[in-house]
Amino acid sequence: MKRTLLFFTLLLVALTLAAQPGVRRPEPSKHHLRPSLSRPSVSPYQGCRNYGKSIAVFGGSLSVNKESDAAKQIWADLLNAEVTTYGVGGAGFALTKGYSLQRQVDSAGVFDVYVLWASTNDFTGNKECGTWKDFTEFDGYDESRLDTQCGGINYCIQKLREKNTDAEIYFFTSLRFFRRNSGYNPFSTDFNDTGKNFAEYVQAQIDCCRFHGVPVLDQFSLQGVDVHNYEQYYLGDNLHMNEAGYRRIGPLQAAFLANGR
Repeated sequence: MKRTLLFFTLLLVALTLAAQPGVRRPEPSKHHLRPSLSRPSVSPYQGCRNYGKSIAVFGGSLSVNKESDAAKQIWADLLNAEVTTYGVGGAGFALTKGYSLQRQVDSAGVFDVYVLWASTNDFTGNKECGTWKDFTEFDGYDESRLDTQCGGINYCIQKLREKNTDAEIYFFTSLRFFRRNSGYNPFSTDFNDTGKNFAEYVQAQIDCCRFHGVPVLDQFSLQGVDVHNYEQYYLGDNLHMNEAGYRRIGPLQAAFLANGR
């Protein structure tokens, strides 16, 4: 019964998107980066676990905007890696949040490393956060929980395990944003319509990964950007980083991707 419900839910989402010609979909062939000719002749990550591997990225606009290539090119050059991005602007982990990460993962091929890059979209779209138990054995794989952030995260991790049992799966938490207090203040009482602040969504992302044993890069805490310097690193919308912002975070991401820690 639950699988039948999931089938019809996915079918409805697919038909809805198909009926909207303006809906963006993954374009991995247009978002494929290789090591540049100007890369360093010697990398500090030679000999690391993921040096010379293929990397697939899933996420919202933060993972796929043209500015994000500044970070991903750093990965490609330092790790001698090919990086393919399936991200779509507006996507979240929840099943019905844009071209969700669940749908992106479903469409992806086999890679050595998979990166789930959390966005702001589940929070700003008022999708339920959920808990680490969503769509696990603890709720009997309740398919209704696929429309929560946590249910989507758990689905993506499980699906990627099936695609390539030998692959490394890594998680980037959401980055900060500066459109509203909750976007950068972990102690904010600026809640969304579900009654949670943004930091609670980030913590839930970490909790899901702890359950699955998936390494996490806590970008929200380690980004090094706050109200005093964000204008250097963000576009005028105070939501998306500019190239300088991605060049700032790129080396940290590359170091994490080298060995998953």
